[in-house]
Amino acid sequence: MFKRLLEYFSHNKYRLTMFVLLAGASIFSVAIWRVRTEFSGSYNYGFLVWNLFLAWIPFLISYFTYTAVLSRGQVYIVAPVAAFFWLIFFPNASYILTDFQHLAGTWRDVPVWYDVMLLIWFSFTGVLLGMVSLFLMQEVMRREFGRWAGWGFVALVTALSSAGVYVGRFLRWNSWDIFRNPAGMAQYTVQSVQDPSLRSIGFISLFGAFFLFLYITLYTFGHLLLERQKNEIK
Repeated sequence: MFKRLLEYFSHNKYRLTMFVLLAGASIFSVAIWRVRTEFSGSYNYGFLVWNLFLAWIPFLISYFTYTAVLSRGQVYIVAPVAAFFWLIFFPNASYILTDFQHLAGTWRDVPVWYDVMLLIWFSFTGVLLGMVSLFLMQEVMRREFGRWAGWGFVALVTALSSAGVYVGRFLRWNSWDIFRNPAGMAQYTVQSVQDPSLRSIGFISLFGAFFLFLYITLYTFGHLLLERQKNEIK
């Protein structure tokens, strides 16, 4: 039993380390928010805890989809269902970046630098959850349909998630509204496509470009480390 556990940890050390680091960053983020509440006596920025919780949902979906051992027939059933629910919640991971706008508000119950660091910890943890989540789903697509299908998936998800962040930040729709009010969501989507505003085009374009740039940078860096490891083995 103990030997099996050692073998499992040995074969999955990077995957487990990633999970532990993200969990640790989330716990630390919540902890410094709690310090803020104790110091200020208020629960300002409490929404960051909820947003971070939502960012974990797509990560967990992608993690279990990636690690699941499925037959080819099961993949064609499980993967689309998992991808659907994953995509609904995926924009929550990068949505936390837009919470920086609250620094322009009237909350001055702690020094501004503390709120900046608080937002950095929450937003960076959320973005990393999203990046890792997207990478795992891309690997599922690549594994089943090839490399170009994987990158096409990344491009499509970037566009849809950027639109999702816009809808959440400016129009105040939530991920679960697609189940609670699907008719309203569908009507808004049709109207937006027919008559897009300058704000929506600008925000979605800039946010999508930033997210894609960040993802490709981290993806490239990871593969550079992999190439170095292979060269050292040779």
